[in-house]
Amino acid sequence: MDVLRASSAIVPSYIPTTIINKTQFTKPLFQNFLLKPGLNSSFTPLNRNIAKSRLFTTLSSSPASTESMEPPQPEVEPGSEQEKFDWYSEWYPVMPVCDLDKRVPHAKKVLGLDLVVWWDRNENEWKVFDDTCPHRLAPLSEGRIDQWGRLQCVYHGWCFSGSGDCKFIPQAPPDGPPVHTFKTACVAVYPSTVQHDIVWFWPNADPQYKDIIMKKKPPYIPVLEDPSFTKSMGNRDIPYGYEVLIENLMDPAHVPYAHYGIMRTRTPKMKVDREGGRPLEMSVKKLDVNGFTGKQDWGSSIFIAPCIFHAFSDVVVDQGNGSETSAETKKASPANQKLSLIFMCVPVSPGNSRLIWTFPRNFGVWIDKIVPRWMFHIGQNLILDSDLYLLHVEVIPISLAER
Repeated sequence: MDVLRASSAIVPSYIPTTIINKTQFTKPLFQNFLLKPGLNSSFTPLNRNIAKSRLFTTLSSSPASTESMEPPQPEVEPGSEQEKFDWYSEWYPVMPVCDLDKRVPHAKKVLGLDLVVWWDRNENEWKVFDDTCPHRLAPLSEGRIDQWGRLQCVYHGWCFSGSGDCKFIPQAPPDGPPVHTFKTACVAVYPSTVQHDIVWFWPNADPQYKDIIMKKKPPYIPVLEDPSFTKSMGNRDIPYGYEVLIENLMDPAHVPYAHYGIMRTRTPKMKVDREGGRPLEMSVKKLDVNGFTGKQDWGSSIFIAPCIFHAFSDVVVDQGNGSETSAETKKASPANQKLSLIFMCVPVSPGNSRLIWTFPRNFGVWIDKIVPRWMFHIGQNLILDSDLYLLHVEVIPISLAER
């Protein structure tokens, strides 16, 4: 069980939680978050279409902490004042493949967009469609996969192929006009791909982006493709905003207090209180509109905008049980034992986000082969829940005070 807690022993930062009131906030939050002064987002109501403007309502305006922060250290390389971040020109993780059932369609939401994710057995690919039947706007996620591998609407039985084309309308006479071939009978298809065993999608269904994967791919994380590392994943839809999720993930100072007794943290040389809070050495080495790299005393971290926070360390993990290590653990000598914490933070809707996590390591690999995923989930969800109340009662007053 010590290996199950290894992540908290190495990195003093973990999964945060909170609840955001969807009706409290109206102002766009990213004017203060992620984008430093001079880095302007290209996302405005004036230059995006109606569908894209949903992003303003997708993200709650919880307090951003960057206004009161001191300027970055001198080693930071500021980006150009002309840099802009386009929220609709990025790949977003939707769901780990291990948590998707190929037999049924799945309703998901990202950036306020209602999606249906389903397995097209004719093309052997996961597909991401707009979760709306073009006939009467019923959610396609409530339908089924028919015997020919098509996505069938539950309302009137219209059937769609993996390309979004309507292939069958039961009510249309076979000798009548081919209404199923009309463009208005097609479903909007989002570009999608599978990388690191996660389904990703591009949030623009315009045909010009059909082959966007040839020009731009989702962020690649080498450790997730290294066979010497474990790669068990988990995910959870949680009732707090995307910006609160990321801000709290990057805040190691709260861990010994908010998660006291649940997570192991480093013992300071001089303990000033029961929990063991201490000054933290942190610096930002590189910062631009696409993210940053940071350094702490325990290791390093990388943020790849808009979703990925990757913390990693080469510190040796003390298994602490005095038992003989397995052959697999011996292969990773103490100097080479590595652990990463990878969090993928997905903006879902106002006051809601999705967290996908995986903690790859190259030691104790055998544990993941015999311990079921649900046992790992017990610990992860305990941490998720442990500061739920704290963030619920403090986020709203802080936000109101900043108005």
